[in-house]
Amino acid sequence: MNFEELEIIKDVTGQLIDFTLNLRQSGHPGGSRSKMHSFWSMVFSDYSHFDFIHPENPLSDRFILSAGHTVPLIYAALTVIGESFKKRFEETKDERFFIDPSKIVLLDDLLKFRHRDGLSGHAEFSGKTLFLKFNTGPAGHGLPASVGEALALKRAGLDVRVWLIEGEGALSAGASHESKNSAYGLGLDNLYWLIDWNDFGIDDHPVSKVIHGTPDDWFRPYGWNVAGCEDGHNWEKIFDAFKRIESQRGKNLPNAIWFKTKKGYGYGLYDNKSHGSPHKANSEIFWRTRDEFIEKYKVDFEGYGKPAPDGDEFVKQTRVNLKKVIDVILENDGLVEKITDELIQKRAVISKRSFVLNSRIFDDESLFDYNSYPKEIFFDPGSKVANRQALKSWGAWINAVSAKKYGRPLFLAASADLTESTNLSGFGEGFGDFKGYGWYDRDSNLEGVLLPQEITEFANAGISAGVASVNLSDKPYEKFNGFWMATSTYGAFAYLKYGPYRLFSQMAQDCPIKLGKILWVVGHSGPETADDSRTHFGIFSTVVTQLFPKGHIINVYPWEANEVPVLLGAALSKDVPIVALHLTRPPIEIPDREKMKLPSHFEAAKGAYLIRDFKSGKRDGTILVRGTMTTYNLLKILDILDRYNLKIVSIPSKELFDMQPKEYREKILPWEDWEESMVITNESLKAVDDWIATKKYIQYCMSSDWDNRWRTGGTVDEVMNEAHLSSEYILEGIERFVKR
Repeated sequence: MNFEELEIIKDVTGQLIDFTLNLRQSGHPGGSRSKMHSFWSMVFSDYSHFDFIHPENPLSDRFILSAGHTVPLIYAALTVIGESFKKRFEETKDERFFIDPSKIVLLDDLLKFRHRDGLSGHAEFSGKTLFLKFNTGPAGHGLPASVGEALALKRAGLDVRVWLIEGEGALSAGASHESKNSAYGLGLDNLYWLIDWNDFGIDDHPVSKVIHGTPDDWFRPYGWNVAGCEDGHNWEKIFDAFKRIESQRGKNLPNAIWFKTKKGYGYGLYDNKSHGSPHKANSEIFWRTRDEFIEKYKVDFEGYGKPAPDGDEFVKQTRVNLKKVIDVILENDGLVEKITDELIQKRAVISKRSFVLNSRIFDDESLFDYNSYPKEIFFDPGSKVANRQALKSWGAWINAVSAKKYGRPLFLAASADLTESTNLSGFGEGFGDFKGYGWYDRDSNLEGVLLPQEITEFANAGISAGVASVNLSDKPYEKFNGFWMATSTYGAFAYLKYGPYRLFSQMAQDCPIKLGKILWVVGHSGPETADDSRTHFGIFSTVVTQLFPKGHIINVYPWEANEVPVLLGAALSKDVPIVALHLTRPPIEIPDREKMKLPSHFEAAKGAYLIRDFKSGKRDGTILVRGTMTTYNLLKILDILDRYNLKIVSIPSKELFDMQPKEYREKILPWEDWEESMVITNESLKAVDDWIATKKYIQYCMSSDWDNRWRTGGTVDEVMNEAHLSSEYILEGIERFVKR
């Protein structure tokens, strides 16, 4: 593609953006226009290979619009591509040029920008925009996702690149710092960030008034390969920057190319004033900024210089003018052929790529058949074990059996320098005669599964979402092939991961391509993390794991170690994208369930199970208990509680319980029993809201926030006593409930 042809494509793209926003009177023109040159240069450079015909193609390069508000640029660009291929196919009937209309944006789609069932106001990985490989818009959220996607491709042995476009405003977010470090540490030489450096965000002050330096200063100290372009609207200089980044490309070094641009380029309204405010519909300035295009391409726009008509007439006028714009390309047969032929040639390069990653692992139901798990991952009664140790054993086993049966791991894992502390380390350790995958190392162990990360809680979540978004299956609409991710942090810090997981949940809902799973380990939860005091144990913040639509996450709360593998097997066998495993830190004695006449730990898989059922006679109520020390302390007083006629139910997972057959649910917790119940939990009362049947007996429920105060710290017994959750307090609370 020569510069003159690119200039035409750029001009058409700008007009498509403008007319789309003029009709909708909403959207972001400034950044969309400033990125036109860099975007088209990326598409037609010698170094990118995108499959626009089959955007689900796992061997295609991947693109993330981290500056998700500038999605009007992408809609306009996809329209140029879609309409060019449509015309070529209609003229030639050559199937090579056919793009399924459901997979590409076409001219009429622009009329439904920011309307329900139309084109979204920010970037989304779904429907007609499968070219976009992550949901973006929240500042900086796309950055760690790009790291995760690049890692998944590299770990799978694929020479496929991940391209990302972002502005410098989002680079001021903490996610930028975390992502730059992570990309360097993981040696992601297949990662390319294109930085639109225009010095403005939304507010009046320039970014340079707040952030020191240049993009060179922002990337070189992080070990990145960097090239820049002082004139981001000059084709020759832009392509030179692409050539330089490639000539400088180093092993294991991520890449950044920056372009100094003008926000609002060609729009007549510049800098922050152009950020999110289109010109008023058919205003004087709107028409005036069409003049150059009109003169250059001899276009006669309908309604030029006149006010916008009402309702459907405005839509019709916009449709006519959008068609006049796109016809500048479509009536240029040579340009249509050039666009389509070059992109077809890039598909030919993609078709030569290959990799080996066994997909049969995702058909193996035995990985989640907890009844068949080896006895080595369970613990004998009487042994003193923390439930986090069970995660370690299970993680080692599942990646070991994956390696033996399929020559690959199921899980990659990342923790913010807490891999040992939260026992996420198990995923890389040996099991039986398998020595373990160990730590991922960019120089010496690309087969590792434990990602070396420092204090990067947010980035770890974004990386996990990115990894789990890469589907390498040859039937991506039907099956997933890639890696699942496990991440861990303290329960107190769970909120740091919510943002990326929220976006991943949205994609899992709407993207027709099958995505992977994320195991979110909410470690050291509850006041049981007593020694570290209230800054480190999660009582309230763990509620964030429940802030998803029903069916998008399964929360599991094992109270003792032997329930951990059972709950993991049960939860991961379900078609749900996120599993949150809530673990506590202190070791407790594994109960002799047979001696205590308790159900097997395998019953935890049902989400709720009986500890004690009613005896005959007048009933004193139902006790629902969740949490490690709360259940442990309640079991200490079981004999005393026998003086009452109580039903006691362990409730490790509301989501799993709701998935059980109605017969089982009504057996364990019929309404007449549930209505007359109290809940005992080691967390806040908010965290068990779904288990509280009515407000009638909420005053009898027992939780760590009984006095609406943060707990302090000390020994486990001291803190549980302060939380009024010691055995003595639990007995007192139950007796108060019985006497209600």
